[in-house]
Amino acid sequence: MENPDLKKLVEACIRGERKAQHAFFKAYYGKMMAVCLRYVKDRDSAQEIVQDGFIKVFDKLELFDFRGSIEGWMRRIFSNTAIDAIRKSKRNPFLSDQDNDFKTPAENPMEEKESLEFLQLKYSMALDCVNKLSPAYKTVFNLYVFEEYSHKEISEILGISEGTSKSNLAKARMNLQKMLETKYTLIKS
Repeated sequence: MENPDLKKLVEACIRGERKAQHAFFKAYYGKMMAVCLRYVKDRDSAQEIVQDGFIKVFDKLELFDFRGSIEGWMRRIFSNTAIDAIRKSKRNPFLSDQDNDFKTPAENPMEEKESLEFLQLKYSMALDCVNKLSPAYKTVFNLYVFEEYSHKEISEILGISEGTSKSNLAKARMNLQKMLETKYTLIKS
């Protein structure tokens, strides 16, 4: 969507025009659903978060100043909405270490050719693995990798130390590597 068209659409949404709000929702629903699915496993929960996120977006839309990407601005709102939903559903999953399948990486690294094939796995397969992480690991991984927050920002958002954020990210990466290697082996055979 071109910036002048986007600006007109946003202004119409701020005025409360339902058709504009519907068009805005329709334009960004898929991308924001993908953001939410990185935090929760089931589609129903993600849809609830998307609804809550769009309510927040429409409430705060007049604060968007068009200096940066509206999509990036919205992703931060949706990731924070997802984190709030996780907090409500579990007492404090960010401090727990419930990921029982934490294992060390394989001793034999893949060959260079296999590494390239490994990197070309479908997005859905990788997302499936991310969704299998514990809530603590998954949330830190999403915030750091996809939303590009620093460990300091993550620690402030989640109420954990920077060290816990770094540790959860490292463990998430190791678990993802192991899961993806297992899936890769199954696909290859």
